[in-house]
Amino acid sequence: MRGFEELEGHKYCLLVSYRRDDTPIATPLWFGMAGGKVYSRTAAGDWKVKRIRNNPRVLVGPCTFRGKPRGPLAEGHARVLPPEEEAVAEAAIQSNYGVGRRTYKLSADRARPGSLYLEIAPPVEAA
Repeated sequence: MRGFEELEGHKYCLLVSYRRDDTPIATPLWFGMAGGKVYSRTAAGDWKVKRIRNNPRVLVGPCTFRGKPRGPLAEGHARVLPPEEEAVAEAAIQSNYGVGRRTYKLSADRARPGSLYLEIAPPVEAA
């Protein structure tokens, strides 16, 4: 099974989530990786969060900041992280962006309260 190796060295990933009618919707995101999983932060009210809560199956792969794919997409399983797991996600994201991420996060926290973190894990193989 393929993991998320294609994301190594990239600053943006394309997250494809699905509407109730199975229509794919692609969104470019800032991300970080840790322990073979992909982490991202987004506003709690964003449509992608609603789609993921309804259907956790996603595709993820490298892209440009505008969302143009730069490699193959891999299957994943997304979930909204509970507050006690957010530190791991933020550390993973910061490791991919450094000081720029910390500066952005400070202004984003003030401008857009109510953010949450997403975790995308490779799908579990059936035994």
